[in-house]
Amino acid sequence: MTDPTRTPNTTANNSSPADTEEMEEYAGGTIQSRHGYIPMWLLVVYAVLFIWALYYLVVYWGGLGPGRV
Repeated sequence: MTDPTRTPNTTANNSSPADTEEMEEYAGGTIQSRHGYIPMWLLVVYAVLFIWALYYLVVYWGGLGPGRV
């Protein structure tokens, strides 16, 4: 199945890797996937969540446990 929003590139010299990649289909064509890139904003979200997890680990799970002063 082809994506109607993408226009095919007719010249071989100007084609990008995304244009030449094959679309993978699963579940009889219901699910389609292709290799892509990870957006920068998503990498920033991953980094912020990791830093928050380290902060939470140290502040709320560190120390002597229940009854600490």
